Amino acid sequence: MADISYYTKAGLDKLKAELHHMKTVQRPSISEQIGEAIDKGDLSENAEYDAAKEAQGLLEAKINKLETVISNARVLDDKDIDATKVLILSNVKIKNVDNGMELTYTLVAENEASLKDKKISVDSPIGRGLLGKSVGDIADIQVPNGIMKFEVIEITR
Repeated sequence: MADISYYTKAGLDKLKAELHHMKTVQRPSISEQIGEAIDKGDLSENAEYDAAKEAQGLLEAKINKLETVISNARVLDDKDIDATKVLILSNVKIKNVDNGMELTYTLVAENEASLKDKKISVDSPIGRGLLGKSVGDIADIQVPNGIMKFEVIEITR
């Protein structure tokens, strides 16, 4: 069974652009490097050839993985999100019960996560702990130092 992942339209477009770049820029560049290495002669002792072939293998593996991710991706429209529970694409304001610090995050697919943009993965410990919670609920989240408690203050789309 394929692993279905949910993305925003922008997140899926970013993945498609990355795949396009790999296929149209990186793949031809590596092919050119292999051609140049072949032109230099004896391949049995040609480190440039070996390096280019290894890079080609790694790139093809990345392309295959990204194609699989894209083919199993589904776009979610945030208008369809239930704002009574924390779900993927929810904007959630939480408060650390121990120190009172408030944080706001958007829960997204792993490939879209970016702490700089305040987007956390639904697969992260905090994301998993918040899923399904409602306003007023306390989420017990296992972290390396023990368990942190976060109260859900607000959920928006």
